[in-house]
Amino acid sequence: MEAVRRLMDLRHRGRAEDLPRVLADAAPLLDAEHATVLLVDYGQVALHPLRGTTVDTAVSLPLEDSLAGRAFTRAEPQWLDEPGGGLLWLPLLHGAERLGVLELRLKIDPDDVTRHDLEVIAALVAELIASRRFYGDAVEHTRRRMPMQLAAEIIWNQLPPLTFAVDGTMVTAVLEPCYDVGGDAFDYAANDDVLHVALFDTVGHGISASALTTLTLNTYRNARRSGLSLTDTCRSIDKWIRAQYPGAFVTALLAELDMATGAYRRISAGHPAELFLRDGRARQPLPTPTTLPLGLGHMLRRPPRVVEQQLEPGDTLVLYTDGITEARDASGSLFGTERLSAFLLDALSRGTPSPEVMRRLIQAIVSYEDGELRDDATAAMLQWRRH
Repeated sequence: MEAVRRLMDLRHRGRAEDLPRVLADAAPLLDAEHATVLLVDYGQVALHPLRGTTVDTAVSLPLEDSLAGRAFTRAEPQWLDEPGGGLLWLPLLHGAERLGVLELRLKIDPDDVTRHDLEVIAALVAELIASRRFYGDAVEHTRRRMPMQLAAEIIWNQLPPLTFAVDGTMVTAVLEPCYDVGGDAFDYAANDDVLHVALFDTVGHGISASALTTLTLNTYRNARRSGLSLTDTCRSIDKWIRAQYPGAFVTALLAELDMATGAYRRISAGHPAELFLRDGRARQPLPTPTTLPLGLGHMLRRPPRVVEQQLEPGDTLVLYTDGITEARDASGSLFGTERLSAFLLDALSRGTPSPEVMRRLIQAIVSYEDGELRDDATAAMLQWRRH
């Protein structure tokens, strides 16, 4: 309880960079030699000690081929026996969002009761990181492995957490290149039984694209929070883009999922259809497009058409921008929708957690283009389970 009290003191004062010192002081109360926070970087490649950490043994650890990485990717505790004790890594989860891991050096592998207590400490640490990160830059300094371009800075500051789950329904997303993204974005919000999800792909790149994306995101949120229907939300975004950026456009998928019934409704504004996965197979894609890209709606007289699909428990929808399917290898071959479907179905069949599926997908896309993406690549996975 004394360790909890010391950590709780940070809720009302202190910075994220103060957390390592408080954990160091609290470690003996947990029968630990040290307690270290390791955060995942933007590229989701490795785990790095939180800025302010002074433990001599604190080092960055890769997600691949390390127990710390396994604790992160599987969201499960991992133990390593060492002479005189061992290391325990506990996932740091803020809701369903994976932040990193808490590393503890202990004299013995803890029993179930003690491990549960330590998991409570890890949950509290994750809450502190999430709540204190906005009062300083320690978390950002830790997560960044290279300078972030201004356009990407603008976009990341607009986005919700990459992963969200409620009542068995999950949405999880990825963006790449994470340090230079400018034209892609996603958003979601759960209101009552309705989960709102949107994916945007803005024409262009750099500052001009990020400015247009910012307008698009905030117009979408304003329409949603004003209670507009899906059709009127589409019209509102289209109107504001045309007024502020004449000639520019944004392709988009605007969707709503009734989490109680599985009723899925969406508009495709010049955007590729989402992948529709059911029972280990790719189903017939939903009709697309159902209206022109946002900003060009005045060229079409009919209103945006809403497509409806009744989901079954376990169904998965994957929304993506063309930077995913149009990735090219050295020979010029496209990654394509068939390869995308096969990759996702294989990962899901292995029981891989959804956020990890998306992390591996973006790593596969980067590898396919030999580390140099020609376009922003963004995807969001939506999985529905009945309440």
